[in-house]
Amino acid sequence: MHLMHMHPICAAGAGALTTVLLATGCDGAPADSASGEKAFSAVGFTFGARGDIAIHGASRAAVTPAGTHPATAGRAYRFARPGDRLLVVLRHWPESRTKRISLERPTRQLPPEEQPVETGFLVDTVSWVRAGLDGHHLQWLRRDTIRVDATGTAPGDLTRLTLSGPHGGGPGQRVPPPTTHACTHLDPDTPRRATLPDIERGTDVTSALTRLRALCLNIQYATTPGTTHPGTVHQILLPLADRHTPSTAIPTDHTTPLPNAQPLLDPSRPATLILTR
Repeated sequence: MHLMHMHPICAAGAGALTTVLLATGCDGAPADSASGEKAFSAVGFTFGARGDIAIHGASRAAVTPAGTHPATAGRAYRFARPGDRLLVVLRHWPESRTKRISLERPTRQLPPEEQPVETGFLVDTVSWVRAGLDGHHLQWLRRDTIRVDATGTAPGDLTRLTLSGPHGGGPGQRVPPPTTHACTHLDPDTPRRATLPDIERGTDVTSALTRLRALCLNIQYATTPGTTHPGTVHQILLPLADRHTPSTAIPTDHTTPLPNAQPLLDPSRPATLILTR
């Protein structure tokens, strides 16, 4: 699986995912450090349901691979994030085995159920950056983590995450990062009951994100075609500690029973905020 597309000059020296080519550039010259960095411009990540991640944009040299790990049972992998960087986590399915299987003898045994994987990247900037998904604004980020899930997209569809710095000489987002002090004492592996937030279809992302953060869950974004205003909430999937019913959706559709008002949530798996594309 091609996890990264590099500049043609770099291609000859491309190695494992964990190399630091993106951090140092092709000629070995160090990238701008966070302490004395020049203005962060823009970087984009394009990927599909099977990964094949491409990195582009003027600030792509500020991106360092952080590895690919299985999301066993849907649990979020705990990437290390240095305090002065952004962490981008892209969830997708492993590389398709269709080609490899076609070269082998047929077998009657069914393959084991696939687990998604998460590919991480560290972005070297301490400045505020504006995150957008498929052309729609998500949030401002600084010393934070952003997760995007493409496992629900159709084959051939591409998901596009963009991070851009402030333009026009402005300082960017003035609001400090959201506090997580209320969540620090909670065990991220212990299920807990919580009251479901009242979030309707068509709610703006900022409002929905504020109410979801109060549940102390990891949050990942996804997009889907829909009839509501593009860039607003289509649906939110909350992870449940129930193997028979792994998640509950808000708001529900007409065919889905109303969820328990205080379900037992599984904080080891991220909630998914699905936007209308």
